[in-house]
Amino acid sequence: MKTIAIDFETANEQRGSACSVGLAWIEDGQVTRVEERLIRPRDMRFSGMNIAIHGIRPEHVEDSPEFPEVMDEFLEDFRGATMIAHNAAFDFSVWRASLDLYRQSYPELTYLCSLKMAQRIWPHFLSHRLNLIAEHLGLRFVHHNAAEDAAVCAAAAIEMARAVKAATVAAIPAVIGMRPGKLTSGGYEPCTCRKA
Repeated sequence: MKTIAIDFETANEQRGSACSVGLAWIEDGQVTRVEERLIRPRDMRFSGMNIAIHGIRPEHVEDSPEFPEVMDEFLEDFRGATMIAHNAAFDFSVWRASLDLYRQSYPELTYLCSLKMAQRIWPHFLSHRLNLIAEHLGLRFVHHNAAEDAAVCAAAAIEMARAVKAATVAAIPAVIGMRPGKLTSGGYEPCTCRKA
């Protein structure tokens, strides 16, 4: 059972403007691999606000491949995987918008939202933002670096599985009343939680 955390950074306010993707693989209760790829957005329009968040500028990505080529490298990894993202609604809207931009079909996969999981599992936290969860768990990282965000999302998910005594990260939804989201060639379903 493959579980992969994913995080996107965008060049501007358009969801189809991914300029970086980070991936972190979870196997046997630990993060075993972390990758980051820079992406050249199709229109190369970077907003100052986005640059201020992640520090990626047009010159950093001008020689990088565009979205389809970057994601194709990982297609075999995604096949049959459970994906996870912190605030999955954002990351999966970036993925969908980018695929739509290039008129590509969606991969078939299931995904979880670690933000929704954290809200359910650690309701006493004042905030469930990734940097504050990392702080609570004693994890140091560079926030808004896609690879580091993905790795911390993965590490936090592993801790959540331990907290609810789930055998794997993919088993958490059954314990907490979450319905995983789905991407399919026919569209998508959001990740949701039953009302507590």
